[in-house]
Amino acid sequence: MEDRKAFIVGISGASSSGKTTLARLLRDVFPNTFILHEDDFYKAETELPTREGFLDWDCAEAISIPDMKRALEHIRAHGTFPPFVDSKEDQNSIGSCPVSDTAIAAAKAKVDAWTQPGQPGHSIISSKLRTCLLDGFLLYSPPLETGQVPPLLDTKLFLLVSRARATQRRERRDGYVTLEGFWTDPPGYVDKVVWPNYVSAHAALFKDSDVEGALDEAVLREKGIQAQVGKGLDVGMETTFTWAVDTVMRELEKFAEGKGDA
Repeated sequence: MEDRKAFIVGISGASSSGKTTLARLLRDVFPNTFILHEDDFYKAETELPTREGFLDWDCAEAISIPDMKRALEHIRAHGTFPPFVDSKEDQNSIGSCPVSDTAIAAAKAKVDAWTQPGQPGHSIISSKLRTCLLDGFLLYSPPLETGQVPPLLDTKLFLLVSRARATQRRERRDGYVTLEGFWTDPPGYVDKVVWPNYVSAHAALFKDSDVEGALDEAVLREKGIQAQVGKGLDVGMETTFTWAVDTVMRELEKFAEGKGDA
């Protein structure tokens, strides 16, 4: 295994696709795991661009990509949460857990068995390699590719969601903790800013650029992105969680065997 201190898993998708929920679930079942949020790299409100008369929190220009890259490089080298990052995202509520206690217990038992002596995960855990889960809505978008963020990710998970479901979830949120205080979406913000930004940043991952259609599997392979292809847009979180646990275990094994891209 390369002399690395951390294995980094990217979890991306539209706003309200379940990224943070999934990250918190995975953190609770995998040992030596912590979360880094893309939202922790927002610029000051005075530096945000505008769209359709709104402050635009949902575009790449709102994020300090160099600071994110620096944080990921620190994690790869040291295996610790960057001391220069002040996380605001963990102060945000994501509502009740949509995964049953039974499914969570089953996942914990699976990972525990995987880490026992003689099993593939044992040497990984014994090596003190840490796992970082980076969740963010733009991780595989062109601006972050230009900023050289994706090459720092060892595994890239992409979550799908329909426009209707994403809008419903987002509009249920109370708001978001920011550097300046608290932000609540104004009326019309999702339709005029959030969803159009998602479409423009991710159209290349889908056939015919239709983000509510089929994923382009050739593009996913080229970019090393993993998704639940053929399962539809609004896959339940319990199914997604089980898929993600199996995927992370498999990718950690590949990394330990020296077959990953790290």
